[in-house]
Amino acid sequence: MPQTEHEPRLIIETGLELRIAEIIEPVLTAMDFRLVRVRMLNQNGATLQIMAERNDGTMDVDGCEAVSVAISPVLDVEDPIDREYHLEVSSPGIDRPMVRKSDFSRWEGHLVKCETSIIIDNRKRFRGKITNTDSEGFTIERDQVAYGEEPRVTIPFSALAEAKLILTDDLIREALRADKLAKQQAANQNDDEDEDEE
Repeated sequence: MPQTEHEPRLIIETGLELRIAEIIEPVLTAMDFRLVRVRMLNQNGATLQIMAERNDGTMDVDGCEAVSVAISPVLDVEDPIDREYHLEVSSPGIDRPMVRKSDFSRWEGHLVKCETSIIIDNRKRFRGKITNTDSEGFTIERDQVAYGEEPRVTIPFSALAEAKLILTDDLIREALRADKLAKQQAANQNDDEDEDEE
């Protein structure tokens, strides 16, 4: 499934966090970034935590800084938060939240833990390796199968409440490899642009 730039998130916030997401998402989209998650945390007084990434799945300090500089004035104008707060922009991290359909196809073969909003196969919490993804949902191979349970379970995207990759050596290797590849591709594009200017 191709990764589309304006692919909507499956898992979205509610209340104030949703209001903030609606304010900043168009700004991020215009900059070729994708919003992953918005969280209001009660630490250091109040902290607004924005998790974002580039459309190619990478995120670095410069990216975090660019997003921060772009969304600060917009948040000041809209003023959704009625108190002083600290803005923190970060990458999703390796053990990232899975919020789009493409996240599941991208990280197929890796361990995920997830929670559903409805009971599927007598439970709401699952953990296992993503073995297959289609437009309707994803299948996991459970890493801990209880007596009488099917080893594989298919979870419809419509039932997903929360999902997150589980940190493993394989995942770290794959994430580092993907990051390196994306940086090489970005460098190659910059080289092409430099040649055009000459």
